[in-house]
Amino acid sequence: MDDDRPLFFHVMAYADDADRDVVDMVSGNPDWEPPAALRDGIREFADAPVADYQYPPSEGNAELRAELAERHDVPVERVVVTNGAGEANHLAMACGLEAHAGNEVILTDPVYPYYAGRTELLDAEAVYVPVADDGTLDPADVRAAASDDTALVVACSPNNPTGAVYGEEVKRELTAIAEAHDALFVSDEVYDEFDFSGEFRSALAFDSDNVAVTNSFSKSMGTTGLRVGYAILPEHLVDPARTRHMLTNVAVTAPGQHAALKALRETPDSYYAGTREMLEERISAFCAALDDAGADYIQPRGSFYVLARFDGFPGTLDNTKRLIDEAGVAGMPGEAFGSAREEWMRFALVTPRAAEAADRLAEYF
Repeated sequence: MDDDRPLFFHVMAYADDADRDVVDMVSGNPDWEPPAALRDGIREFADAPVADYQYPPSEGNAELRAELAERHDVPVERVVVTNGAGEANHLAMACGLEAHAGNEVILTDPVYPYYAGRTELLDAEAVYVPVADDGTLDPADVRAAASDDTALVVACSPNNPTGAVYGEEVKRELTAIAEAHDALFVSDEVYDEFDFSGEFRSALAFDSDNVAVTNSFSKSMGTTGLRVGYAILPEHLVDPARTRHMLTNVAVTAPGQHAALKALRETPDSYYAGTREMLEERISAFCAALDDAGADYIQPRGSFYVLARFDGFPGTLDNTKRLIDEAGVAGMPGEAFGSAREEWMRFALVTPRAAEAADRLAEYF
């Protein structure tokens, strides 16, 4: 496995070193305010007694786990609090590969690069299923790719990088495919609060022993640096995941869990609705400018990314750097997300300068 730093950080560093003003649309770091209750929770913890500053329970703050279990209608024993959704996803994949027969991991193409990286790190074999032109995933294609060598089916909805939302029937079919091959469906639902279609459904709805769900507060509450996530695992994976988590991280930050719990309990729905409204406005303006530039793009139905293709300007790393130098816009090269959209580029609309970036692209192309 390549030990170089992730391409995200390479592109961000290149943009930072540029000799001109650059609009950074590389990574999914939200620019909006976290919930007020989360800031209050951080301040509140500052005055906690010394005992609260010691190791919290390895599996997570008991009250936070109970709150999450109630919200997802699952037994609290199935909830493990993790160091962000990244660890949750890693635990589900690693333990799923150990527990289930086979060594193949079915991934979509394009794919979030860390899924592919984890597959390689875990010495498994990736099997890619291309999505449709609009980013949708046809379960029939997944079924055709699945076999008794399949150990995992990993999918993210709302999706990064396409913005597609896999509805109830798609997730029902992915669950059935996992069950048919004694595999684990790992459903990454970290963008669940950014569904503009109204079609998002959690894979937990199917009450299957072949489903693991991973999530966090990083995106929904605009706090990627808080590093509080969670996995909801089938019973047979709970102990292996807790053991691997304990031996790797010991526990998750106590102040972060305290703040996340307070925010979870006290943040009104209007906070999430306001963020969705703001993002929809950004997406609309950005896509209108892409139309002016004559670009092809996938209209996002969720998350906050736009995949676009500019005629005669493939999404290579070199062209990504060229766009930074000549247009002042930093995105991610499509080749980072697999082969199906290597001609494309991904832009994260997590900057108040998204409209300005769109105008720069329209002028440049």
